[in-house]
Amino acid sequence: MLGRVWGFLKYHHPGVTTGEFNWDYELLHMLPAIAAAPDSHSANEKLSQWIVRMGPIQPCSPCAELKEADLQQKPDVNWVGDRALLGDALSSQLVNIYKNRRANGKQFYVELMPAAHNAKLTNEPAYKDLKFPDAGYQLLAAFRFWNAAEYWSPDREASGEDWPRVLEDAIGAIALAKSKDEYQLKLMEMVARLHDGHANLLSSLAVRPPVGECRLSVQIRFAENEPVVFRLDDGPSPQSLQAGDVITAIGHLPVAKLMSDWKPYYGASNEAGLLNETARYMTRGDCGDVNISVRRKDEKLSLTTARQASAKRIPLLTHDRPGSAFQMLSPDVAYLKLSAAKAPDSVHYVEAAASAKALIIDIRGYPSDFMVELASHLVSKETPFARATEPDLNNPGAFHWVHPESITPKLPLFRGKVIILVDESAMSSAEFQAMAFRAVPKAVVVGSRTAGADGNVTQVPLPGGLFTLMSGLGVFYPDKSPTQRVGIVPDVVAGPTIEGIRSGRDEVLEAALKLVH
Repeated sequence: MLGRVWGFLKYHHPGVTTGEFNWDYELLHMLPAIAAAPDSHSANEKLSQWIVRMGPIQPCSPCAELKEADLQQKPDVNWVGDRALLGDALSSQLVNIYKNRRANGKQFYVELMPAAHNAKLTNEPAYKDLKFPDAGYQLLAAFRFWNAAEYWSPDREASGEDWPRVLEDAIGAIALAKSKDEYQLKLMEMVARLHDGHANLLSSLAVRPPVGECRLSVQIRFAENEPVVFRLDDGPSPQSLQAGDVITAIGHLPVAKLMSDWKPYYGASNEAGLLNETARYMTRGDCGDVNISVRRKDEKLSLTTARQASAKRIPLLTHDRPGSAFQMLSPDVAYLKLSAAKAPDSVHYVEAAASAKALIIDIRGYPSDFMVELASHLVSKETPFARATEPDLNNPGAFHWVHPESITPKLPLFRGKVIILVDESAMSSAEFQAMAFRAVPKAVVVGSRTAGADGNVTQVPLPGGLFTLMSGLGVFYPDKSPTQRVGIVPDVVAGPTIEGIRSGRDEVLEAALKLVH
C-alpha cells in the first residue's frame, strides 16, 4: 500500500507535482514507520498522518477533467475510494487530492516528448554510486518502475497481469536481494511481467542468463519450434556446427530446461519476440570449449566447439537477403530490404523498380532508416495506416486517441504489386513501417508473426545506475484494433523449415515469389 500511495501522490499531489518535496527521500523516511506497523490499519493511519504533514490541499482552479470521448485507457484510480481497504481518513484524503488535481498539464517527474508525446521521466536520480545491498533504495526501484508503468504505459492493460499483484510479488524479492547481481535479476523479473518487448533491464544484460563474455560464432533462430543454426560467422569444419543443425543441449544441459530457466528474465510481448531474443543470447557463456549436442538430419552428434569473445551488445538478427539494399531478382521482381535502405533514396528505388510487376519489401530485421516516405510512392490517395494513443499529464494513467497517421501520395508512383516480408525479427519501428506498407491497396504480408512491441519508448532510470525502457505510445490500426502483443499477422503464413535452412533456401521469399504471377 505504501508503494501505491507513494506513486499516486507522486503524480497527483500538488506539492509533489510542483517539485516541493524530494519524493524519493519522503519514501525512505516513511519506510521504517510502515515496516514497523503491526497491521494494515496502523499503516494506513501512518500514511494519513504523512499526508497531513504535507499541508492542506487547496481547491483547484481550473480543475482537470477526464474526457471520455477520446479515451482509450482509463486510469486505475477507483481503489482510492475503497474505505474498507484504506480506512475512512486515508481514502477521503486521496479522493480529495484526486478531485483537486490541477489542469495545468505540468508534472515535476514527467514531461511529454516534443514530437511523439510519449512520457519522458524527469528528475529521477539513478543513484549510480549506490552500495549494495540497500533495502530502501532497492524497494524504491520496485516502486518507481511499478508506478511508471501504472501511469505512463499505454499497454498496462494489455500485459495480461494483475498489475497490483506484480508489485506485491516483487517487494520482498527486490528489497531483500543480498547483492547487486541478485537485485538486478529480481528487478529483471518484475520488468519482464509488463510483457512489453521494449521492457528489458538493458543496463543489466551482462547478468541476464546465460552469462558469459563469449558466444558461438553462429546465428541461431527457431524453426519448427526448435533452435537451429541459421548462419555461421565462419565456414564449417570437421566437428563444427553446420547450418540446419538443431541444438538439443548446451554444456550437457537440455535446451528445453535452459530456456525454462531463462524465461523469467526476458521481457517479450509475445512468443515470437521471446524466441527471437532468446536465440540471440542462447550460446553465450564462458570463453573456450563447450559441448554442444545437435541433431543433424537423422543423426545425433556431440560436438566440442569454442565460444569466442563477442561484443557486449549482441547485434540484432536479420533474416533478409545478403547484398545491397535494392536488387532486381528478375525483370519482373524488385527487392528492397529495409535493414540497409535509406529514406532519401526512396525515389531512386521506385524509379529502379518501375518496370517490375512486384516490389518485395523485406522487413525481416530492424530498419536502418524510417522508410514511410517510400510508402508515399505506393498509394494514389491519402491512406491512413495507424492510430496512436498518448498520455495525459492532467490525468495520469489515461491515454487518449490522436488523429490517424496517414500516407500522402507522391510521384513517381509504383503501380505494381507490393509484397511485405516479416518475421519474429521485426519489432517496434519495423512493425510500424510494416503497417504503412500493408495499407497500400492489395498489398500482401508474407511470413510469420512479428514481435508485437510498438510505440516510441520511455526510459525509466532506476537506483544503482540501471534503466529499462517501455513502450510509451499505444499503436493501433486505423480501425483501433491492437498491435501490442499481437504483432503484424501475415496474410500468407510462411517460415523457415529445418531442411530449408540446411539447404540454404529462403522459404519466405520463395512464398512471396509465387504471388507475383
